Amino acid sequence: MVGHVEGELAGYLQQRRAEASAISPVFGEATDALTRFVLQGGKRLRPTFAWWGWRGAGGEATGPTADAVLRAISALELVQASALVHDDLMDASATRRGKPTVHVEFATRHADAGWSGRPARFGAATAILLGDLALTWADDLFHSSGLPSAAVARALEPWRGMRTEVLGGQFLDVHTQATGDESVAAALRIDRYKTAAYTVERPLHLGAALAGADPDLVAAYRRFGADIGVAFQLRDDLLGVYGDPAVTGKPAGDDLREGKRTVLVALALQRATERGADAQRDEIVSALGDPELDEPRLRRVRGLLNELGAVQAVEQRIAALTGSALDALSVAEVAEPAAAALADLAVRATRRHS
Repeated sequence: MVGHVEGELAGYLQQRRAEASAISPVFGEATDALTRFVLQGGKRLRPTFAWWGWRGAGGEATGPTADAVLRAISALELVQASALVHDDLMDASATRRGKPTVHVEFATRHADAGWSGRPARFGAATAILLGDLALTWADDLFHSSGLPSAAVARALEPWRGMRTEVLGGQFLDVHTQATGDESVAAALRIDRYKTAAYTVERPLHLGAALAGADPDLVAAYRRFGADIGVAFQLRDDLLGVYGDPAVTGKPAGDDLREGKRTVLVALALQRATERGADAQRDEIVSALGDPELDEPRLRRVRGLLNELGAVQAVEQRIAALTGSALDALSVAEVAEPAAAALADLAVRATRRHS
């Protein structure tokens, strides 16, 4: 499955690179960075969920239609690339998957070449444009996949909804950081739209729609996807603070340095307030958004999150969401081997180390 998706992406991006080069060789070279970003790694979760959504709704494993479905759902990785390139810029992240982020790469190119203007501004502008290009190419790939017109028409609802939801989730993330909303509800709303909707829920919905699934199966998929998607993000929140950078590809504590009001942080602040632990609360708040947060202070904040019971509470939420998702799946009429594959994916997505 992963190999098929990567093959589709490699071929498609090579084709589009030729078009970009016809505009200008320098534009073609710029798109090489996007190609590397898309192909350099990743779990391919979104097309994998979409594929098993298709199969679980009766879609065939092989044949011309299955080939077209694989091409169409490969476009989800370009939606993901767009979101990550823009997210890294908004968060001022230096690395992604152990390598420089797109805006950092192009800022470095600018500085090394001694071009006029500010390197950081050039890097930001390029990242915005390449992120936009990835979203444009995602739409192009989806609509040129060779799917039957009836299948495309059925899939438009999840395709349109997914793209709006992820951008809405990104905005909520930025807005929450700016306003300092510390509520658990706000953090969960971001998780729901920034991650869950386009990582699991809508890909499953997309696969089901392509197969012509009935409303009951679509509803079960969406319940499963919403819960697993949020659990996936909660695991990501824990990894952002406690993960091994050699495994995650990002510096430990970056979520804190970026001022992310994650569910983990929101629960810790809530519990500190309830206990009257003002000093602990102040220490966590002072670390949020501090780009100079060093290792000793990071260790201290990690300890506070544990002491306040926030880590345990997040683990309990992950377990509860995974359980409710599997319950929704168990009562749905999902064809095998998709039912078993989705149950396995649910566990792997919420117990991962990177």
